[in-house]
Amino acid sequence: MDFYLGEPTRDHSDIDWFVRQRDAEVLTHALLRSGWERLPGPPAGQQLDFTEQGEESSFALLDEDPCGHVVVAGGPWAGERWPEGMLDGTVGRIGATVCPVISPAAQVEIKRMMPVWVPGRPRRPKDAQDIRVLEAALRTAARRRPRATEHLPAASWISGRSKG
Repeated sequence: MDFYLGEPTRDHSDIDWFVRQRDAEVLTHALLRSGWERLPGPPAGQQLDFTEQGEESSFALLDEDPCGHVVVAGGPWAGERWPEGMLDGTVGRIGATVCPVISPAAQVEIKRMMPVWVPGRPRRPKDAQDIRVLEAALRTAARRRPRATEHLPAASWISGRSKG
């Protein structure tokens, strides 16, 4: 979320990432070589959790179903679809650090639906605040987007004005 918005919005106890299952082994080796420690957590085929100097990062593993939809890679929800268009995000930035981000609409859906998808997980005030911030950013982005006709030459059939 913060990379999409371009700045930290609040203190985070952990950072959530998504990674393709096929990259999990390479990621694990790279993090361990860099001083990160593996944490116990969800099934290894579903998510990988690491810590380094008090910072926690969780990597949800992604796969694709035969139709090309992004799905949960492992664990009890293996094969369940993530939101449509989730990987259609852009590259986000905080300062000099850049990374690909999932689509903000998918971020909103995930934050809204997680208590439904994971019974017993409470609705958290921080998620409600994150949803408000993301939705406001999406509204602002929509207002900034030019209309399709703004890039076309003036013509009566486009503008509704008759030339005469």
